[in-house]
Amino acid sequence: MQLPQWLARFNRYFTNPIQRMWAGWAPTMGIIEHVGRKSGRQFRTPVNVFPTDDGLAILLTYGPNRDWLKNLTAANGGRIKHYGKSVAYTGPRVMPKAEAAQSVTGLWRPIFARLPFEQAVLLKRTA
Repeated sequence: MQLPQWLARFNRYFTNPIQRMWAGWAPTMGIIEHVGRKSGRQFRTPVNVFPTDDGLAILLTYGPNRDWLKNLTAANGGRIKHYGKSVAYTGPRVMPKAEAAQSVTGLWRPIFARLPFEQAVLLKRTA
């Protein structure tokens, strides 16, 4: 399943500004801090994140054709604010959710596996 594009546009302008106030602190939320590949502008995008042994998994709720993912791929990474800390991540890899679920750790794995989305992206924490 993939959420409709009209909802993505709505969230970009109305929901995301509200979520940015708390998404960097919530357990399954994070804020991707990335630079526009064309504009060079700084962006902060709230997303659903799940911990892995060496980084994070992000569900692609609107599919892989997202600007934040294109920006991360062009820059080979970015920063994500999660639990109040901004950490650098690199090497974004898009894959089927079932494959990514094997990397998700702890109690989050069964939750991640049951969510009705088809794709995810894995990022590795930089040293």
